[in-house]
Amino acid sequence: MTTRLHIRPMKWKGACAYVDEHHRHHDPPQGHQFSLGVLTESGLLVGVAIVGRPVSRAFDNGLTVEVTRCATDGTPNACSALYAAAWRTARSAGYRRALTYTQDGESGASLRAAGWRKVADLPARPGWNAPSRPRLPRGTENVARALWEITTHNAPPLPELRDETRDETRPPRRRCAARPCKQTVPATSTGRPSRYCSQACRQRAYRNRKTPQP
Repeated sequence: MTTRLHIRPMKWKGACAYVDEHHRHHDPPQGHQFSLGVLTESGLLVGVAIVGRPVSRAFDNGLTVEVTRCATDGTPNACSALYAAAWRTARSAGYRRALTYTQDGESGASLRAAGWRKVADLPARPGWNAPSRPRLPRGTENVARALWEITTHNAPPLPELRDETRDETRPPRRRCAARPCKQTVPATSTGRPSRYCSQACRQRAYRNRKTPQP
């Protein structure tokens, strides 16, 4: 006999405590837009979903939310009930798209049951640490993921997916700011990146700024 489940709103701290206890590979997120819990008829909390802004800034257009955490105790249909309820709540608030990710090895059956569809398979990243934003290892590095979505009929298309396999530990290349030079500026591992490829270009740019324009 299938257990009848009920959805209720959750406080962020309560949802985070449940994620901290039950989620297999992620810590609680830093914030949320709203959180939901799923309960049995006896009132036992068997799962939570935390919904927030998209982690990727490319998707954060004000009309998109992301299910950043979904954790259950294994009760049948709890995951699909949470994903379906998360979308109903977001859609009623005016959002046009909801996103989430699954890791390699997860079938996504709960998402399909709730009407979500897979958008893309994303290759594994070597890690999230970068000089511009230091990150501690989380244990989820080098794991491929899949991106899922559910939308309204009038949702704008997703922006082009960026290459998430690039090595962000390498500083980006810059062009020399001295005109007409277009040489690449040597990368620096520390400090503020230089705008010029050489001392000669720096001096030329300085002289040009001092020269009165006709």
